[in-house]
Amino acid sequence: MRRFLAMLPLALLVACSPASPPPDQKPPQPKSEAASAPDNAELGSPQWFEWVDERLQISDDGHGPDRGSAEWNRAVQHKLGQEAPQSQPGSPQWQQAVDALLRTRPAM
Repeated sequence: MRRFLAMLPLALLVACSPASPPPDQKPPQPKSEAASAPDNAELGSPQWFEWVDERLQISDDGHGPDRGSAEWNRAVQHKLGQEAPQSQPGSPQWQQAVDALLRTRPAM
């Protein structure tokens, strides 16, 4: 009887422990900012425009200004607010500054 009572807490602990996921299933990993950034996308490329658009939520389900257009550049400037680069919107210097800013700031 003493053995049974001594083993009871251990049995309850094992029975109440949460089950671990099967080895072939891994829990989903959160998407990091670095992983979502187009590391190999060239500034001004369609992939880069898409990334900036997604980060700043310029387009709404594909509706909005054409990526890279003057209207789109103004929308990017507006979304960045006071942090917006002072160089000519759309210029290579502006794209580089936008890229650097978005890589260092948290996603909206």
